[in-house]
Amino acid sequence: MNIWRPFTQEKTVPPAIKVTKGDGLYLYTEDGRKFADMISSWWVNIHGHANKEIAEAIAKQATTLEQVIFTAFCHQPAEDLVKKLQTVLPKNLNQCFFSDNGSTAVEVALKIAYQFFKNTGHPQRKIYLHLEGSYHGDTFGAMSVSGKNSMYHFNFSDFFFDTLSIKVPEYYEGVENIEEQEDEILKNVEKQLEEVGEQVCAFIVEPLLQGARGMIVHRPEFLDRLVKTVRKFGILVIFDEVMTGFYRTGRFFAMDYCKEKADLVCISKALTGGFMPLSITIATEKIYEAFLDDDFRKALIHGHSYTGNPIACAAACKSFEILMREKTIAHIKEIEAFHKNNVIEGVKKRRSLGVMTAFDLPSAQEANELVAKLFEKGIFMRPLGKTVYLLPPYCISRDELAQVYETIKQSLPRK
Repeated sequence: MNIWRPFTQEKTVPPAIKVTKGDGLYLYTEDGRKFADMISSWWVNIHGHANKEIAEAIAKQATTLEQVIFTAFCHQPAEDLVKKLQTVLPKNLNQCFFSDNGSTAVEVALKIAYQFFKNTGHPQRKIYLHLEGSYHGDTFGAMSVSGKNSMYHFNFSDFFFDTLSIKVPEYYEGVENIEEQEDEILKNVEKQLEEVGEQVCAFIVEPLLQGARGMIVHRPEFLDRLVKTVRKFGILVIFDEVMTGFYRTGRFFAMDYCKEKADLVCISKALTGGFMPLSITIATEKIYEAFLDDDFRKALIHGHSYTGNPIACAAACKSFEILMREKTIAHIKEIEAFHKNNVIEGVKKRRSLGVMTAFDLPSAQEANELVAKLFEKGIFMRPLGKTVYLLPPYCISRDELAQVYETIKQSLPRK
């Protein structure tokens, strides 16, 4: 019996390294090595590994209520979490549907958007808009709105429903003519929507930062204009904040940089501080009311066995509490400033946003070689094609971050 790993070609990679424990920034392995986890284990461990406060909150909840069906019943941890989130969300985003992970949060949002129009007498709206190169998850709806040219989902593209793709004006240090690029893209979007706008139900976007594509950044000014454009045609807006939420971009949500807000928001990943699977799709009151009817068929007929798991909600409440402390926010600002003030020479398209910084190398092979060198020196990173990025937990110290930067500089290919 073997363990089949995600996103891994098992024939060509070495066996997995057994981790025995985590502590803050570090992972410790069975063979005695220690690695700085500079990507927060796929972007979830915002407070670092094995945070004692979250672990204690989980232990306490586990002895009180471990799970309950989330139909006839509710519970205090879920209600507490919703109240906490309401303090950082726009007031009209106030209806929370719980599920298990980022993909399912997106799947729920896509279903809600389509059924909203079906419930309100516009069943012809079946097309979705998305940014070119998006990644929204690995369920079929989420894959569809990543587009048929996705680097991750090509094996399944025959099953995707209809979508329209929007080019992305990439924003990085030294970029030229960004406003002209944005103008041209928006002009083309409006022209396309004049033809098919009444058939489009929703526009889904990773606001400001396309993670899995390669940490591609676009400007909030562009996103505001894009949202305004699609709304001219009555299209709903979905912000996929699964990766960008919880201060990853320097503000609680990436949408906090924008004037235009979403009709639906998806959150997951860092929601529980990396301890438990949990996600929430958040909708406006207007959308929620379209599902209220004497006819059961107009309800959102969707659910998960572990919907609103009390232990996961308890973890999320404690993670939120830690996240909102002045000390945590100060650490976040320190990481952000360090990224902006420390130059890595000899790389391309350097971009930083919040606690994320990234750069490109000439090829995916060179990116892999750099990451392999860093791994031998006790730094764990994972390239995205030719892109190398850092997305550390907020517990990292200035000295630890400085050491990582120095090691990267020493390990880059010599010209």
